[in-house]
Amino acid sequence: MPAKQMLPGRRPSAVKAQGRKRPAVSVRRPAGRGPLTRLRRTQEQLRKAWDRPLTAYYLIFGSSLLITVLGLVMVYSASMIKALQLGLGDAYFFKKQFLAALIGTGLMLVASRMPVKLHRALSYPVLAGTLFLMVLVQVPGIGVAINGNQNWISLGGPFMLQPSEFGKLALILWGADLLARKGDKALLSQWKHLLVPLVPVAFLLLGLIMLGGDMGTAMILGAILFGLLWLAGAPTRLFAGVLVFAGVIVALLIKTSPHRMDRLECLGATDPGKNDLCWQAVHGIYALASGGWFGSGLGASVEKWGQLPEAHTDFIFAITGEELGLAGTLSVLALFAALGYAGIRVAGRTEDSFVRFAAGGVTTWITAQAVINIGAVLGLLPIAGVPLPLFSYGGSALLPTMFAVGLLIAFAREEPAARAALAMRQPKTGWRRTGLRWKSMRRRVKKRPSGER
Repeated sequence: MPAKQMLPGRRPSAVKAQGRKRPAVSVRRPAGRGPLTRLRRTQEQLRKAWDRPLTAYYLIFGSSLLITVLGLVMVYSASMIKALQLGLGDAYFFKKQFLAALIGTGLMLVASRMPVKLHRALSYPVLAGTLFLMVLVQVPGIGVAINGNQNWISLGGPFMLQPSEFGKLALILWGADLLARKGDKALLSQWKHLLVPLVPVAFLLLGLIMLGGDMGTAMILGAILFGLLWLAGAPTRLFAGVLVFAGVIVALLIKTSPHRMDRLECLGATDPGKNDLCWQAVHGIYALASGGWFGSGLGASVEKWGQLPEAHTDFIFAITGEELGLAGTLSVLALFAALGYAGIRVAGRTEDSFVRFAAGGVTTWITAQAVINIGAVLGLLPIAGVPLPLFSYGGSALLPTMFAVGLLIAFAREEPAARAALAMRQPKTGWRRTGLRWKSMRRRVKKRPSGER
């Protein structure tokens, strides 16, 4: 038989392959293009970004600035109705808070540029001045009582000063310097050197604060004391003993005060109750619940029209939830979390014992106060009457807090790696040399006719 006629241009193997089912060919993706690989690469990039020398520096500066700016916006929105009801301009409280923010920014910048030795040198003068002012508060005719608490000194006109707010900063600076000097001498392993004179001085501050009836500030001061003892390596037995003793004192203070008992009974309340005892707590929950995911809009709060007391101070977080919704409140929480993380990072990476104690104390202060304020707004904690740091209205609270943030910035800049990174970003030539070079280049340019470039 004649051979099979082959089609032109086709190989015999191709002819034989006709009618056969081709086997499935597995396509391999190039390495590095799979979703898991991209996820690992993203995680690695984020880890490298977090480990950069200036991460803590940028986090502290950026988060504190954003909290303060957003707080100014919310103070204006939450206080305008209150100001109009008092016969004042709608921006009355905002102007006072803006002035305090300007002064606080100056204090923050000064503190961020001060060397650590100067911070340590200021510890005793700040403590002595704060104790003097807190004693003056209790002098009749000088101290002023607001909402039943005598913790204020009138500075003339509408300006008031609350010395107890500066007591937090004083305890941190003085306590950090004290523990650092004792740590250098290897004395912190002895109980008497660990407790004396830190605990007696802290109790003196607490006693002066409690004479005015401000238990919320006393709780923050107690949290700072526990934070310093924890950082100093206090034994568990000692730490637990001090904690139990403080808990007994707090329980007695609450039990002997009907006003504090009423606040304790409002935990988780959903109804104002008899004589509207839980009015503030319940309407704070109403404000958060009506905000939804993205809020009713900036300035569109209903609760600030006289329904929610202290809308621009202690319960400004509730107005934020009503106007900006869950997205706004979560943003505020994220900023505080970033600030707290950066403070812990500064305290954990330093080799200077004073920096470790001071950074840990400031982080404890801001974090504990934020938790107590937000917990009270959410109905999880009793209403303690403490403002939200850097966010609520109140110049006496804003000024020492911004100075404390400046401390954290200064400590973040003092890290060896951060100092080297900042030094590399500075120009190698000074302004004078750059100017001379620029002038010499101008002399070399020939003068051209007008209109010609």
